[in-house]
Amino acid sequence: MMSQFLTYFQLGLKHILNIYSYDHILFLIALAIPLTFKDWKRILLLVTTFTVGHTVALLLTIYGIIAVKVAVVELLIPFTILIVALFHLFTAGKSAKKESINLVFFITLFFGIIHGLGFLKYFKSIHRGNAMSELLAVLELALGIEAGQLVVVLVALILSYIVQTVFRFSKRDWTLVMSAFIIGVVLPIIMGNKIWLR
Repeated sequence: MMSQFLTYFQLGLKHILNIYSYDHILFLIALAIPLTFKDWKRILLLVTTFTVGHTVALLLTIYGIIAVKVAVVELLIPFTILIVALFHLFTAGKSAKKESINLVFFITLFFGIIHGLGFLKYFKSIHRGNAMSELLAVLELALGIEAGQLVVVLVALILSYIVQTVFRFSKRDWTLVMSAFIIGVVLPIIMGNKIWLR
């Protein structure tokens, strides 16, 4: 039992802390851009909300409740990153209202579902079992994903802290530069998606 937990926990961890998961990492960085260490409660809630969305998507697809074409999901994932980066680009330096915070959590949950749909193919390739063991495996995987996401966000926050304290970047400038950088990375991914070539 413990060995299975470690197996799926490590798979979840590696799913995030992997150079090929750059889309997931970019989304997490985009999410964390305007945040600092003092926002740790909000960060934890956002990351967990994203994990919940990811997990819900896996469960819905595993049990055949929803079915989505892989090509569509592969296009939607970079769009989620683009939307978050654009949001921060246009709201940089503005104070967040409670309504917009609730909206951010809802969008994070929805985007977590989209990212989870992109993970289904990989999950099915590594797991063969009955419905109960699938549920357990998904939950164990979710814990690994959560841990991996917290590592990525922690690194992003440390980098943000260094840039803003050592190099004297303002929070607004950091948000603008990072948002623009992420948009610059994601746009070619969207434009190069196979769906446009059909």
